[in-house]
Amino acid sequence: MNQKNKKIMIADDDPGIVDAIEILLEFEGYEVTSTVDGSTVFDMKDELPDLLLLDIWMSGEDGRDICKKLKQLESTKNIPVIMISASRDVKDSAIAAGADDFLAKPFEMDELLKKISLLVPGS
Repeated sequence: MNQKNKKIMIADDDPGIVDAIEILLEFEGYEVTSTVDGSTVFDMKDELPDLLLLDIWMSGEDGRDICKKLKQLESTKNIPVIMISASRDVKDSAIAAGADDFLAKPFEMDELLKKISLLVPGS
């Protein structure tokens, strides 16, 4: 199940969720980096991920603001972003912020993997 070393970054301020998703994605063959601080997403200069899994409600910064900024930067505008949130009624605002897809927590890992495979060619 080699995903050709596709890189996925997880940005969520819930360490339990980060750990669970990280374990699953590594098992599936992805290279995973993670942060519990949304503002560090912009520190990924050389190691750009093939996909970003971004929580909307993070301490310090709203994931939608992070997504908007990423989509405006030349170096990061083509990185697919899946936004996740425990609140189902924010899907429209996530898409409006530039997210490529949305998942409401709790979600099935199979659903996450399906969305990733659609957004990351060759995975």
